[in-house]
Amino acid sequence: MKIIVLQDFLRSGGTERHSILLAREFASLGHDARLITFRPGGQLAPTAPKSWRALQPFDTRIDWFAPRLTSRTLGGDPDIILCMGKTANCFAGHLQRRADRRGRPTAVVATLRAGGELPEFYYSSVRAANHLVTNSREAAALLVKHHGLDRQAVSVIYNSLVVPAGTAERNPALRSEMGAGAGTAVLLSVGMFRPEKNQRDLIEIVSGLPKAWDWQLWLAGDGPERARCEQLAAAKGLTARVRFLGYQPDPAPLYRAADVAVHASREEALSNFLIEAQAHGLPVVAAKALGIRECFVEGETGWMVPQGDFAGFLAALAVLAADTPAQRAGRAEQARAFARTSFDPGRQVAAYISLFELLNRKRRANSSG
Repeated sequence: MKIIVLQDFLRSGGTERHSILLAREFASLGHDARLITFRPGGQLAPTAPKSWRALQPFDTRIDWFAPRLTSRTLGGDPDIILCMGKTANCFAGHLQRRADRRGRPTAVVATLRAGGELPEFYYSSVRAANHLVTNSREAAALLVKHHGLDRQAVSVIYNSLVVPAGTAERNPALRSEMGAGAGTAVLLSVGMFRPEKNQRDLIEIVSGLPKAWDWQLWLAGDGPERARCEQLAAAKGLTARVRFLGYQPDPAPLYRAADVAVHASREEALSNFLIEAQAHGLPVVAAKALGIRECFVEGETGWMVPQGDFAGFLAALAVLAADTPAQRAGRAEQARAFARTSFDPGRQVAAYISLFELLNRKRRANSSG
């Protein structure tokens, strides 16, 4: 099959990493797969496949500017155009209508991989696409119930595990480098510093930890909210305990050095960070958001608390702090097994290919009929 993966820009987010992974995996299976972005460059550009092409001749810094989008995508009569990210999905309906007008068999597949309320233009666009893939059952139910999508035109395919599954091997050297001793509870959050990721709540929560606790909070990532979070940590006198680690192209060493994954994001569809944390055996405490409960085994490897329930968050951390070494080891192995089974890249890529083959057969049958 000829498959185009369409993305606006290769910034450092989870959707962008999955765009690269899918384009590579489709090609490795013998398909003619290409990655097309609107903008050139980006933090993940060095990891892009050789097939990658950008529509803008130079970076205008405008995410939605897509010169020659129709000719560059439909011109080669692809079987599938997979739209990744909010911006690309706002063009999904346009591309499907153009393909239909030209009598092309191309199936445009839209995706929903983020939480929160999106502009109505997004929903009208994905409704006009041939099919929509979302990455959690909860998100699929929401789309059908509140946004008028046909349940038969919506599939659930979980995120692939981008950071390889971890082993039981720990990383004491990094802990030592960060001033964390054997008894220090290291809480870890990995993600872009955007308002919806809500790292501010994590700082507020840890400010309420008992004074007798030995702990650190590691915040990995970068973005527009980082400076405000640093100011909040300083205002609360937590500069020595809250560490801002910046963008980490490979967060695996952090997972192997931390003890608990913490997450307060308000807008998700399925959290890549929590999936990666489970793969490395970390228990999870997370605020409720779309798809969060599908990232761990609730009450065993993770706890979900209501948004803004700081006391409930602290209570869940206290449960983990009281675990015996045997209980910690059991949770870690259960978390790794859950992640390997549920988010295996081979399994998710196979699900995409099966869907594409089905859509392709239907489109070609309708075109010939």
